[in-house]
Amino acid sequence: MMKFTLLSSAIVATSAFVAPSPSTIASTALFSTEESSEQDIITPVSPSVAAINGWTPNETQNCFGLPGSVAPTGYFDPLGFAQDGITLNEIKRNREAEVMHGRVAMLATLGYFAGEALPSPFGITGPANDQLQQVPLPAFLLLTAGIASAELKRANIGWVEPDFGNWTKTLWKLRDNYYPGDVGFDPLGLKPTDAKAFADMQTRELQNGRLAMIGAIGMISQELVNHRTIMGTIDFYNKVYSGVNPYEGCGDGVIC
Repeated sequence: MMKFTLLSSAIVATSAFVAPSPSTIASTALFSTEESSEQDIITPVSPSVAAINGWTPNETQNCFGLPGSVAPTGYFDPLGFAQDGITLNEIKRNREAEVMHGRVAMLATLGYFAGEALPSPFGITGPANDQLQQVPLPAFLLLTAGIASAELKRANIGWVEPDFGNWTKTLWKLRDNYYPGDVGFDPLGLKPTDAKAFADMQTRELQNGRLAMIGAIGMISQELVNHRTIMGTIDFYNKVYSGVNPYEGCGDGVIC
C-alpha cells in the first residue's frame, strides 16, 4: 500500500513537467482570443451635448472647439480664460460676453463718428462722451427701456430659469442647446446653414468685434483726456504736425 502511494505521488509530480498537449494549447489560445476580442470591442460614446450650428463641444480642443482662432496668433489666451479645467458652461458664458461686447463696441464705434458728424434732433453737440447727458429725459427713458427689453429677451433665450430653492445650481447657467450669441435675430437672413460657413462668419464677427472693442476704448479714452471730438482731434494734430499753432484763436479757458 505504501509503495502504491509513493508511485502515485511520483507520477503526479512528474506530470507537472510534461508539456501540454496541442489540443490543450489550441483550446487555451481560442479562449484567450475570444476574451481579447471581447475586451477590444469599444462601444462608441455618443456626445453628451448635441451639435449647435454645426459645433459639437470637444473638451480635447482649445475652447471646446469654438471658432475664433486665426493667424498669425492662432489660439491666443494669455490670461487663461479658457485654460484646462474651465467648464463648458464657463467657456460658453465667456464667449457670450465676448460676442455681445464686440457687437456693442461695433455699434459704439459707428455711433461715435455718426453722433459727432451728423445733426441731432435734440440739438446734441460736442464729443460723444458728453452726449448722453444731453439726451432729454423721455428719450433717455425710452432708450433704457429698449436696452432692458433686449437684455431680458436674451436672458430668456440663453439662460436656464432660476431655481430659487437651489439658486447656486442655476446661477449663470446657459441652456445646453444655446449657442453663445445666437439669439435668433437675423432680419437679413445672413446666418449660414452650413457648419463651416457659420464658423467662418462667427470668426469674422469675433475679429471685427475685438478690433471694435480696442477702437472704442481708444476713442473713449482720447475724449476723456482732451475733450475733443474724433475729427477735432485729427484736425488738432494736423495743425501740430503742419507747424500751425492749434490754440490760435482760442479764448481763455476754452478747449479748442
